[in-house]
Amino acid sequence: MTTQYWLVKTEPTAYSWDDLVRDGSTAWTGVRNYAARLHLKSMQPGDAVLFYHSVESKSVVGLARVTKAAFPDPTDKDQAGWVAVELFPVGPLPAPVTLAQIKAEPSLKDIALIRQSRLSVMPLKAAEFAKIKKLGKG
Repeated sequence: MTTQYWLVKTEPTAYSWDDLVRDGSTAWTGVRNYAARLHLKSMQPGDAVLFYHSVESKSVVGLARVTKAAFPDPTDKDQAGWVAVELFPVGPLPAPVTLAQIKAEPSLKDIALIRQSRLSVMPLKAAEFAKIKKLGKG
């Protein structure tokens, strides 16, 4: 199976990169956006993920990997069909990649992080993922 590439966003006060590292893995729960749900359903074990801190730092801070494909979100109390995936921390980026850096890079002008800034789970092309990783000196 071909690796897919993703970016997930979180407010670090709710769940941070350090929390993921401490926990060793996490179920990516609580996503309540239909487009993001479609992306979660497309994620497969082995897919590569950029971990983005929103609100305060607005930067990509780490690399993660999908370890479990979509399953019913245990926080979905209404059983409305929301799903979660399991993520595993691969490692921090040597240098965070800020939203300003991403916006300044012409090859990243079309990524969903810029076009659909409220979307919390988004696909990336392999070249976009590689470029952001390179900006983080990874």
